[in-house]
Amino acid sequence: MNGVFTMENINRIIERLDLDTSLELTEIPNIDLYMDQVIQLFENKYSESKRNDEEKVLTKTMINNYAKGKLIFSIQNKKYSKEHLILMSLIYQLKGALSINDIKVTLDGMNKRIIKEEIDLDSFYTSYLKLTSQNVADFKKDIDTRMRDVNEEITANQEESSTYLEQVLMISSLVHMSNLYRRVAEKLVDNIVVEKEVKRPK
Repeated sequence: MNGVFTMENINRIIERLDLDTSLELTEIPNIDLYMDQVIQLFENKYSESKRNDEEKVLTKTMINNYAKGKLIFSIQNKKYSKEHLILMSLIYQLKGALSINDIKVTLDGMNKRIIKEEIDLDSFYTSYLKLTSQNVADFKKDIDTRMRDVNEEITANQEESSTYLEQVLMISSLVHMSNLYRRVAEKLVDNIVVEKEVKRPK
């Protein structure tokens, strides 16, 4: 492929994104943390995945909004438990595609189960980490296929090769695929709402 738009460069971008990075259970302290400590933990862990230096992984305002919006269960003594950190790790990923309200609906049942001690959160989070690791592996294979498809389309349908047009086509294709996944996720969120409504006593 001509110009700067090559599979090698795409792979370098993917490498810089640090897609394999996740907050592991072993990295979450068993002692409760103050807000500044939570922010520092997330900043240290996900700093490489930021788009630029101005972007913040987690801020006091974000955490306060999660608490006020009831995305996480109530805080005790201004400290955040291991369970809070796991929830914030999930929120960090979910907010890339879902609205705050959708995240609240998604995690509502989990928050209630945590409070009632009806969930093995460590086991759930371990399963989540396994799936995300597999997702990254699948994504790296898929991106290669999409790159080839874009190149073939440009070669077949354009009079002259254009790095810019390849970039726009690749961006559009990736965003479309992202939207397909997001729309299915949103419908699954809607199903959670439906299930709650069905179970309400009349």
